[in-house]
Amino acid sequence: MGLTWKPRVLTALLGAAVASGLTTLILILVEATDVLLPTDTKFGIVFDAGSSHTSLFVYRWPADKENDTGVVSQALVCRAKGPGISSYASNPAQAGESLQGCLEEALALIPEAQQRKTPLFLGATAGMRLLGQKNSSQARDIFEAVTQALGKSPLDFWGAELLAGQDEGALGWITINYVLGMLVKYSFSGEWTQPLEGTLVGALDMGGASTQITFVPGGPILDKSTQTTFRLYGSEHRVYTHSYLCFGRDQMLSRLLAQLVQSSSGPLVRHPCYHSGYWATLSPAALYESPCVHTAAPPELAGNLTVEGTGNPGACIAAIRGLFNFSSCQGRGHCAFNGVYQPPVRGQFYAFSNFYYTFHFLNLTSKQPLATVNATIWEFCQRPWKQVEASSPGQDRWLRDYCPSGLYILTLLLEGYGFSEETWPGIEFRKQDERVARGSLGQHGPTCDSEKRMEPRGRGLKDHPGHPQTAPPEPQRATLPGASSPPRHAA
Repeated sequence: MGLTWKPRVLTALLGAAVASGLTTLILILVEATDVLLPTDTKFGIVFDAGSSHTSLFVYRWPADKENDTGVVSQALVCRAKGPGISSYASNPAQAGESLQGCLEEALALIPEAQQRKTPLFLGATAGMRLLGQKNSSQARDIFEAVTQALGKSPLDFWGAELLAGQDEGALGWITINYVLGMLVKYSFSGEWTQPLEGTLVGALDMGGASTQITFVPGGPILDKSTQTTFRLYGSEHRVYTHSYLCFGRDQMLSRLLAQLVQSSSGPLVRHPCYHSGYWATLSPAALYESPCVHTAAPPELAGNLTVEGTGNPGACIAAIRGLFNFSSCQGRGHCAFNGVYQPPVRGQFYAFSNFYYTFHFLNLTSKQPLATVNATIWEFCQRPWKQVEASSPGQDRWLRDYCPSGLYILTLLLEGYGFSEETWPGIEFRKQDERVARGSLGQHGPTCDSEKRMEPRGRGLKDHPGHPQTAPPEPQRATLPGASSPPRHAA
């Protein structure tokens, strides 16, 4: 199936449509510089409203196009203050107000004479999709507030739109391959060249509410609902893409805690994914507000919950597996989890957003072997909370979640998408957001996260036999040093 965003919005951003009638915005991040712009330079502005925050991107492009697909550079990036717009359900007007600071920065960059001809668009993703499921009227009120706020600007406002998860995955794939020069290159002789299709890389993205996998498989895509087709620079591309709502990092953590609450006999919840010595109290009300949590709060929970960490990575993996429906793929070829079709993973993959942020903290972004990755995460999970706090000052907000996030990523990649010890070296964890904007369909901006894919069962993350029984070494900095104990790996 083709990409489903409104063609007229992207047509305005590029100033032309490709021959097939499908317009795709290709972006590459460049530093904003004070230069004399040519008279034919055009601008476009996109608000990328993700589940955890909103980012603004200003793009500029010359009249030159290759095969009717615009080559666009990024001139400005701005992270809006506060959380994602879906967080303003109780006060929709604040959603519009939260965008004003970044909008003013964009207006300062674009010459006043060009502002009325500069298109402005807001694309919302998984956070607003979840809110729409929970309370459609609240979601509608937020879109109305955002539309009213942005419509008052001197720009050519093209609207605010809820984007499909499949579009997110496809655009993540396009942008990463564009930045790597896999789609088109400009030679020193002044000619456009196109690399071979076999060099295209897959995209693994994980935001707060959803995760996506997108790649070119080695054979035909049997389930056409997972296929996206588009034409770029004179070539047609068919990619497999799927977006898993509720499998983003934040929603995964909420679902995991709710599952542990259900299996507890009282208000004390022993959390195997939190470090031993960790202790906190919280209200269960917010936990059960998410549409991703499908169970009701136990009737005996009249007050707050007490969450106590036990630092047991083996039990943590077992709990994380409970978030997946692997049995739905038993006896079915080319199936990932939850009954979703996926051809076998193939080739090189770039993992960014929360994939990168988690592994960056754990110092695992240098293409370490799978055995080393396993060992490092297990060691970290077994460290006492006081030791973890002391070694990572200033990171209290996220610190408790790196253990469950790391083990979740391993489970998703190995048991869900079907990567193995042989295919693991093909995954590269990169901070894509430093160089690539997600454009009008992105989920995460320069300081955040985004999407996904799957594969056949059988070579997944096992119970990590042989994990270290001795205390792990003292960390030397905020991020973990490499594993210094016997490696563990998936069977």
